[in-house]
Amino acid sequence: MVQSALSRPGQRERYDSKIGQIDWVFVALLLMVAGIGALIQYSVGGMSWEPWAYTQLRNFALFLTMALILAVVDLRFWLWMAYPAYAVSLILLVLVELFGDTRMGAQRWLEFGPVSFQPSEFMKLAIVLALAQFYHERKPEDANWSWWLLVPALMIAVPSGLVMHQPDLGTAMLIMLTGGAVMVLAGLNWKAIAAAAVGAAASIPLAFFFILHEYQRKRILTFLNPEGDPSGDGYHILQSKIAMGSGGLLGKGLGLGSQSQLNFLPEKHTDFIMAAVCEELGMVGGAMVLLLNGLIIIMALRMAALSHSHFGRLAASGAIATYACYVLINGAMVMGLFPVVGIPMPMVSYGGSVMLTVMAGFGLILGVKVHRYQELPKQSSLLAAFE
Repeated sequence: MVQSALSRPGQRERYDSKIGQIDWVFVALLLMVAGIGALIQYSVGGMSWEPWAYTQLRNFALFLTMALILAVVDLRFWLWMAYPAYAVSLILLVLVELFGDTRMGAQRWLEFGPVSFQPSEFMKLAIVLALAQFYHERKPEDANWSWWLLVPALMIAVPSGLVMHQPDLGTAMLIMLTGGAVMVLAGLNWKAIAAAAVGAAASIPLAFFFILHEYQRKRILTFLNPEGDPSGDGYHILQSKIAMGSGGLLGKGLGLGSQSQLNFLPEKHTDFIMAAVCEELGMVGGAMVLLLNGLIIIMALRMAALSHSHFGRLAASGAIATYACYVLINGAMVMGLFPVVGIPMPMVSYGGSVMLTVMAGFGLILGVKVHRYQELPKQSSLLAAFE
């Protein structure tokens, strides 16, 4: 009976056939971005593989393998796990509130023995899957203008509020932006979009004075006038601008950037690594990173559009929307076009949690392309996922 199930047409394709359908050009683009990231980690680490470059490469190799495995996973499994993943991520965020580890004034981490992680990172993908399943199971008109909109709005608002309280403004923004992108892609009426935009604009003064923490308000004021406190709150962005400008067209060369090598540039291996890229590889190097990321986003959107299932289209589009927000916010942040909110450049900045989330999203996107012809049931269940 097992043999007949495996040989049934359209069921349980051979894994070698699925691997052949993976977009290897897309994978090559990921390798190029990660390669540039490791190269800069090597440079800012004093032309040494330690302390950052080796770990970055090891994590990327591990998570890329994970992404390729996820690419051959049946879409019905993603559909089945969407709500449970959201529920577990939400519980972990509550546990952070109760038992989280505090570092640098922020309570964002959970520790289980030697393992330490940020549950908010998992929510970035979980919210995409949960919203994609919600809209997959609804009628098209429910995504337009109806009382059903309260459900996805609450699904976004609850984790965003918990993350904001940690406090982590950057991650809360990513969850809200990604969730909003899925709602728009699902068919949200322009009236709802306009009403949300007006409401968001009207709430800015309230959020600034009564919701944001003091250091977050300072970051916004510093963004508006970084020269007002050049040795204090404005130091990060001013040093970033100096590093980027001093690189010129072709850069100073690996290991020769004065701002990064002499530690004038803060967070040179994480949030402000793009400033180090521009200083040592010049405008050409910085433009190359952005061009490669642009190609990744375009190819991912094309893969999402190929899916025959509504869940596949929304899940893949939401995952790449998260990635695009990372790239756009970090790029604008290091150039002084956006307040400093602690958003890294994925696969270039050092850090395992963000890379894990991003690569899991890429595994989902590749899987949507591999299973693009698959039709999914409207109501998911464990039985439907494996039958």
